[in-house]
Amino acid sequence: MTPQELRAFCLSFNAAVEDFPFSPEISVFKVQGKLFALSHLDARPLKVNLKCDPDDAIRLRREHEGFIVPGWHMNKRHWNTVTCDGGLPDRLVRELVEDSYDLVVAGLPRADRLRLDRS
Repeated sequence: MTPQELRAFCLSFNAAVEDFPFSPEISVFKVQGKLFALSHLDARPLKVNLKCDPDDAIRLRREHEGFIVPGWHMNKRHWNTVTCDGGLPDRLVRELVEDSYDLVVAGLPRADRLRLDRS
């Protein structure tokens, strides 16, 4: 997955926006002000931090050792850092991004979720 593909996929979700609250180099993808993906898109290898169910996070780290690790500078229980340089199938990376977005949306107040459904 290329940096352009990762950015485009993150922004393809309903109400997703890209923000730069930490530095101009770090893309933070949010929905309703809540972070679901974070990446330094110019870094090599390309990596992205993604929210993950804690049980799934452990399983994914075990199954994809070296490519999926505890989230760098994040709560290691709920976040993984995923290397997107071709070691994992792009389909899996897209599924993990989508799962992260879905987890964040599920945690939003009901009124915010309903607004997303209408957008």
